[in-house]
Amino acid sequence: MTASGNSIEQQTVADDSFSSRPPTSHARWTVCALLFFATSINYMDRQVLGILAPVLQHSIGWTEAQYGYIVSAFQFAYAVGLILAGQMVDRFGTRIGYAIVMGIWSVSAMAHSLVSTALGFGIARFFLGLGESGNFPAAIKTTAEWFPQSERSLATGIFNSGTNLGAILAPAIVPWVTIRYGWRASFLITGVFSAAWIVWWLTHYRKPADQPKVSQAELDHIYSDPPQSTAKIPWRKIIIYRQTWAFSLAKFLTDPIWWFYLYWLPKFLDARFHLGLSHLGLPLIIVYNASAVGSIGGGWLPALIHRTGTPMAKARLLTMFIFACVVTPIFFAGRTNSEWVAVALLSLAAAAHQGWSANLFTTTSDMFPKSAVGAVVGIGGMAGSVGGVLFSLSTGWILQITHSYASLFGIAASAYLIALLVLRTLAPGLKKIEMEPAPA
Repeated sequence: MTASGNSIEQQTVADDSFSSRPPTSHARWTVCALLFFATSINYMDRQVLGILAPVLQHSIGWTEAQYGYIVSAFQFAYAVGLILAGQMVDRFGTRIGYAIVMGIWSVSAMAHSLVSTALGFGIARFFLGLGESGNFPAAIKTTAEWFPQSERSLATGIFNSGTNLGAILAPAIVPWVTIRYGWRASFLITGVFSAAWIVWWLTHYRKPADQPKVSQAELDHIYSDPPQSTAKIPWRKIIIYRQTWAFSLAKFLTDPIWWFYLYWLPKFLDARFHLGLSHLGLPLIIVYNASAVGSIGGGWLPALIHRTGTPMAKARLLTMFIFACVVTPIFFAGRTNSEWVAVALLSLAAAAHQGWSANLFTTTSDMFPKSAVGAVVGIGGMAGSVGGVLFSLSTGWILQITHSYASLFGIAASAYLIALLVLRTLAPGLKKIEMEPAPA
């Protein structure tokens, strides 16, 4: 079907299927809220291990290198799963695809409570990675379906801030649960949230044109961009574009930094400032609250710059440059003797990363048609996870040999500027590509 044919079909559905639409609506923001909560659950599940790492390392006897292997098992599965998840979401749609991946990751997260060895945790983390890999391809594709281009970075920033809520709730809840009921109970706490979300999603979620609660005005706004083809585009065709490589290499360079914060930040604070489990919560909550501000602010800033007459692509690249500069003071985090100076530097870096990430994700819908977004996000996410595997393995050995985080924070300080240079070199101006669908 052609792009214009698809646009006519959408309008026909809107006019014929639901003739009594409400006069006004903001249903797209309800969808954004659902993506926000799904992402929060996603990060609660993955953050539990990082918080409990100092406890589990002492009680089970992991070395730094073994912990690196456990983290890498998740990231390796995440890398493989992103390719499969992106393809699955493009093939089966966001409604069914999202429910499947959340079910897989929730069961795998709870399965951590059944293991007691490093190998057992590695296996559980592997399957958790397979399931969690589907969250961002599904969420980015849902955003492309429900929001016009001008609002996508804000919507992405909002739902991406769910990573921070999950990372905030986990240190607020996990130490309390662990101290009272043991560490196994901490891996079970999100199961009820996952089940409730899946039920709501399957019973209420529909595409905009199929949702009777969407007003005609909102529907027109959602479909205000020039029409695009919805024909499926094969992976082998997507991979040849420079824009795919630009996005993927930027993810490869910067995603590992966020994984590093997620899994080693509690260990860094415990090792450097001798914080026990009962005192880790407040510093982590401060850091991830700051990252939530960065995520939403990062999504909002390009739209603000765009209102001054700056083209959207240039506004997005300028925003990414700002955040790449803001992250650089993290270089000093491993050298300070003050806990709260370290927390301030980490907060600034986490906020900058999330602002960067919200815009990097949105470059996919800037450069690619909607029908390819899920697959492109999957490919880029896989590259980010491969980078995460390499960085996690290196981190484990660096810490085991040097017992110092200084070099790791040095890498974190420079990664974003290098990634931006790569992005601008391979995809100057975030130029939109014209993709021809594969022949039937």
